[in-house]
Amino acid sequence: MPMTEKELNCHLLDLLDLLEDLQEAAEIDKAENVLKLIEKKRKQINRKLYQKPSLFEE
Repeated sequence: MPMTEKELNCHLLDLLDLLEDLQEAAEIDKAENVLKLIEKKRKQINRKLYQKPSLFEE
């Protein structure tokens, strides 16, 4: 089923929320490798979220 841009953005924002929760736990445990991976994933998601032109043309 095709997804609208709004639905995709909501999904990507939910993933960013999840990464924030994982980052909080990784910081408590001082898990440096996990923190590096979280930052990498955050950059990848932001690249999709804010790409120009957007994934969907109006």
